[in-house]
Amino acid sequence: MTLAERFTLYIQLTRLNRPIGILLLLWPTLWGVWIAGNGHPAWHIVAIFTLGTVLMRSAGCVINDYADRDFDKHVKRTRERPITSGKVAPGEALWLAAGLALAAFLLILPLNTMTLLLSVPAVLVAASYPFTKRFFAIPQAYLGIAFGFGIPMAFAAQLNEIPAVAWWLLAANVFWAIAYDTEYAMVDRDDDIHLGIHSSALFFGQYDVAAVMACYAATLGILAGVGNALHLGMAFYAGLLVAAGIAAYHYTLIRERQRESCFKAFLHNNWLGAAVFAGIALDYLRRVQ
Repeated sequence: MTLAERFTLYIQLTRLNRPIGILLLLWPTLWGVWIAGNGHPAWHIVAIFTLGTVLMRSAGCVINDYADRDFDKHVKRTRERPITSGKVAPGEALWLAAGLALAAFLLILPLNTMTLLLSVPAVLVAASYPFTKRFFAIPQAYLGIAFGFGIPMAFAAQLNEIPAVAWWLLAANVFWAIAYDTEYAMVDRDDDIHLGIHSSALFFGQYDVAAVMACYAATLGILAGVGNALHLGMAFYAGLLVAAGIAAYHYTLIRERQRESCFKAFLHNNWLGAAVFAGIALDYLRRVQ
């Protein structure tokens, strides 16, 4: 196998060719970075957390495929993934994940001790998430913690403390993750039943659509409470209003539980996260004008 072919396999394994996962991880991280930085975070902080998001998401994808390598061979959509198909050895994949995690750790070395200490549970949560679907009824909630751990780290990096607002932002992200990953799970519902894997779509059953919308409502409600506590203005709430409109649009996509439409709703969550971030950034920008 040529070096170019090996590189292509690594791109597929880390999902760098499908950036939706990176974006769903990046937006809540940037919420935390901007609020902790009072709307004006140092650009080296922005760069560290952005690149760190890419590296950790890539490492998480490798671990996910390693953990699911025996399940993926039974699903048409996943049976050609690099590890399952035998194109990348499991041990090689673990070395790749370790290298990516090490690179992410090296990125945060210039930051304070609290941030360095938080990186330990961050890695443990990210690495253990793929295994939770074996025993946890709603692994999507665990995913929300993994995808939101950049929030308390962003506050620690800039304030050397983690105020209550950081944990509320993390809670909002947990509900958002349950919402969008339930949409994703609705696509794989039949395969998960066959393989005996837990998912929120199976847990909620016939109430899956209602649960998704309730989680969107919880996300936006918590974010509105954060905005009120921080005395954010109309630009922030305009962002939430746009996000609410996007959530309502998702209802029209998932209410019939069609696979293609549910997957489209999942992908579209990028714009919900972006709308919330735009509201945060514009509100802080308005304050200095």
